Amino acid sequence: MDVLAATDFFTTEVWTRAGLVTYYVLFFIHVATRRVHIAGLTPDPAKAWMTQMARNVTLAGDAVLSPGTYLLHDRDGTFTAEFDDTLPAAGVKPVKLPPQSPNLNAIAERWVRSVKSECLDRLIIFGEASLRGALTNFCQHYHHERPHQGKDNVILLPSADENDARDGPIQ
Repeated sequence: MDVLAATDFFTTEVWTRAGLVTYYVLFFIHVATRRVHIAGLTPDPAKAWMTQMARNVTLAGDAVLSPGTYLLHDRDGTFTAEFDDTLPAAGVKPVKLPPQSPNLNAIAERWVRSVKSECLDRLIIFGEASLRGALTNFCQHYHHERPHQGKDNVILLPSADENDARDGPIQ
Protein backbone atom coordinates (compact mmCIF):
# COMPACT_ATOMS: atom_id res chain seq x y z
CA MET A 1 0.00 0.00 0.00
CA ASP A 2 2.93 2.36 0.62
CA VAL A 3 3.80 2.43 -3.08
CA LEU A 4 0.27 3.12 -4.32
CA ALA A 5 -1.14 6.51 -5.19
CA ALA A 6 -4.35 7.30 -7.01
CA THR A 7 -5.49 10.24 -9.08
CA ASP A 8 -8.77 11.41 -10.49
CA PHE A 9 -10.78 14.44 -11.48
CA PHE A 10 -13.97 15.85 -10.17
CA THR A 11 -15.95 18.82 -11.40
CA THR A 12 -17.64 21.67 -9.63
CA GLU A 13 -19.55 24.70 -10.79
CA VAL A 14 -18.04 28.14 -10.17
CA TRP A 15 -19.67 31.53 -10.74
CA THR A 16 -17.38 33.84 -12.71
CA ARG A 17 -17.83 37.11 -14.59
CA ALA A 18 -18.58 35.02 -17.69
CA GLY A 19 -21.34 33.11 -15.84
CA LEU A 20 -21.39 29.58 -14.48
CA VAL A 21 -18.21 27.68 -15.40
CA THR A 22 -17.39 24.02 -14.78
CA TYR A 23 -13.97 23.60 -13.17
CA TYR A 24 -12.03 20.34 -13.23
CA VAL A 25 -10.03 19.57 -10.09
CA LEU A 26 -7.11 17.15 -10.40
CA PHE A 27 -5.99 15.53 -7.15
CA PHE A 28 -3.60 12.82 -6.02
CA ILE A 29 -4.10 10.68 -2.91
CA HIS A 30 -1.56 8.40 -1.27
CA VAL A 31 -3.44 5.15 -0.64
CA ALA A 32 -1.76 4.08 2.62
CA THR A 33 -1.81 7.44 4.41
CA ARG A 34 -4.85 9.03 2.66
CA ARG A 35 -2.82 12.23 2.24
CA VAL A 36 -4.40 14.36 -0.50
CA HIS A 37 -2.66 16.79 -2.81
CA ILE A 38 -4.68 19.14 -5.03
CA ALA A 39 -2.52 19.30 -8.16
CA GLY A 40 -4.50 21.91 -10.01
CA LEU A 41 -7.83 23.21 -11.19
CA THR A 42 -8.85 24.48 -14.58
CA PRO A 43 -11.91 25.00 -16.75
CA ASP A 44 -10.11 23.22 -19.62
CA PRO A 45 -7.86 20.22 -18.83
CA ALA A 46 -6.00 20.22 -22.15
CA LYS A 47 -3.09 17.96 -23.06
CA ALA A 48 -0.41 20.59 -22.28
CA TRP A 49 -1.95 21.31 -18.86
CA MET A 50 -2.06 17.61 -18.00
CA THR A 51 1.56 17.11 -19.04
CA GLN A 52 2.60 20.05 -16.84
CA MET A 53 0.66 18.61 -13.89
CA ALA A 54 2.54 15.31 -14.32
CA ARG A 55 5.83 17.23 -14.25
CA ASN A 56 4.77 19.20 -11.18
CA VAL A 57 3.91 16.16 -9.04
CA THR A 58 7.18 14.40 -9.90
CA LEU A 59 9.60 17.29 -9.31
CA ALA A 60 12.59 16.21 -7.25
CA GLY A 61 12.17 18.84 -4.51
CA ASP A 62 8.40 18.71 -3.90
CA ALA A 63 7.61 15.27 -5.28
CA VAL A 64 4.08 14.21 -4.42
CA LEU A 65 4.86 11.00 -6.31
CA SER A 66 8.20 9.46 -5.41
CA PRO A 67 10.18 6.93 -7.45
CA GLY A 68 8.77 3.43 -7.11
CA THR A 69 5.18 4.66 -6.85
CA TYR A 70 2.39 3.09 -8.86
CA LEU A 71 -0.19 5.67 -9.92
CA LEU A 72 -3.74 4.34 -10.38
CA HIS A 73 -6.02 6.26 -12.71
CA ASP A 74 -9.08 5.55 -14.79
CA ARG A 75 -9.34 5.64 -18.57
CA ASP A 76 -10.62 9.21 -18.77
CA GLY A 77 -9.47 10.85 -22.00
CA THR A 78 -7.85 13.69 -20.05
CA PHE A 79 -5.18 11.26 -18.82
CA THR A 80 -3.33 11.54 -22.12
CA ALA A 81 -0.46 9.45 -23.44
CA GLU A 82 1.84 12.44 -22.76
CA PHE A 83 0.70 12.41 -19.11
CA ASP A 84 1.53 8.70 -18.83
CA ASP A 85 4.84 9.15 -20.71
CA THR A 86 6.01 11.89 -18.32
CA LEU A 87 5.67 9.75 -15.20
CA PRO A 88 8.18 6.92 -15.92
CA ALA A 89 11.02 9.45 -16.29
CA ALA A 90 10.55 10.16 -12.56
CA GLY A 91 10.29 6.48 -11.62
CA VAL A 92 6.48 6.46 -11.32
CA LYS A 93 4.57 3.67 -13.06
CA PRO A 94 1.09 4.67 -14.33
CA VAL A 95 -1.55 1.95 -14.05
CA LYS A 96 -4.70 2.37 -16.12
CA LEU A 97 -7.65 0.69 -14.48
CA PRO A 98 -10.05 -1.48 -16.49
CA PRO A 99 -13.13 0.21 -17.96
CA GLN A 100 -16.15 0.70 -15.67
CA SER A 101 -14.35 -0.31 -12.46
CA PRO A 102 -14.80 2.49 -9.90
CA ASN A 103 -14.24 0.05 -7.02
CA LEU A 104 -10.60 -0.32 -8.05
CA ASN A 105 -10.05 3.37 -7.29
CA ALA A 106 -12.34 3.40 -4.26
CA ILE A 107 -10.17 5.58 -2.00
CA ALA A 108 -10.03 8.38 -4.58
CA GLU A 109 -13.75 8.04 -5.31
CA ARG A 110 -14.53 8.21 -1.57
CA TRP A 111 -12.46 11.36 -1.21
CA VAL A 112 -14.44 12.96 -4.04
CA ARG A 113 -17.66 12.11 -2.21
CA SER A 114 -16.27 13.58 1.03
CA VAL A 115 -15.08 16.87 -0.46
CA LYS A 116 -18.33 17.36 -2.34
CA SER A 117 -20.74 16.43 0.45
CA GLU A 118 -18.83 18.03 3.32
CA CYS A 119 -17.62 21.15 1.53
CA LEU A 120 -18.45 22.05 -2.06
CA ASP A 121 -22.16 21.13 -2.05
CA ARG A 122 -22.64 23.58 0.83
CA LEU A 123 -21.02 26.59 -0.82
CA ILE A 124 -21.73 28.97 -3.65
CA ILE A 125 -18.31 29.54 -5.13
CA PHE A 126 -17.48 32.85 -6.79
CA GLY A 127 -14.27 32.64 -8.82
CA GLU A 128 -11.26 30.40 -9.01
CA ALA A 129 -9.63 31.93 -5.92
CA SER A 130 -12.69 31.07 -3.85
CA LEU A 131 -12.61 27.46 -5.10
CA ARG A 132 -8.89 27.19 -4.36
CA GLY A 133 -9.43 28.57 -0.85
CA ALA A 134 -12.31 26.18 -0.12
CA LEU A 135 -10.26 23.19 -1.28
CA THR A 136 -7.20 24.28 0.72
CA ASN A 137 -9.26 24.71 3.89
CA PHE A 138 -11.01 21.37 3.40
CA CYS A 139 -7.68 19.58 2.89
CA GLN A 140 -6.38 21.14 6.12
CA HIS A 141 -9.50 19.90 7.92
CA TYR A 142 -9.28 16.47 6.24
CA HIS A 143 -5.64 15.97 7.26
CA HIS A 144 -5.49 17.62 10.69
CA GLU A 145 -8.97 17.55 12.28
CA ARG A 146 -11.21 14.89 10.74
CA PRO A 147 -11.17 11.30 12.08
CA HIS A 148 -11.12 8.60 9.38
CA GLN A 149 -13.15 5.41 9.75
CA GLY A 150 -10.94 3.54 7.28
CA LYS A 151 -7.95 4.30 9.51
CA ASP A 152 -9.53 3.23 12.87
CA ASN A 153 -11.03 6.69 13.52
CA VAL A 154 -7.67 8.40 13.93
CA ILE A 155 -6.72 11.83 12.65
CA LEU A 156 -4.29 11.43 9.74
CA LEU A 157 -1.75 14.13 10.60
CA PRO A 158 -2.40 15.45 14.11
CA SER A 159 -0.34 18.49 15.02
CA ALA A 160 1.74 18.24 18.17
CA ASP A 161 0.66 21.65 19.51
CA GLU A 162 -3.06 20.74 19.20
CA ASN A 163 -2.55 17.58 21.25
CA ASP A 164 -0.77 19.56 23.98
CA ALA A 165 -3.65 22.05 24.09
CA ARG A 166 -6.09 19.21 24.86
CA ASP A 167 -4.19 18.11 27.95
CA GLY A 168 -5.08 19.70 31.26
CA PRO A 169 -8.23 20.93 32.95
CA ILE A 170 -11.17 22.27 30.99
CA GLN A 171 -11.57 26.01 31.47
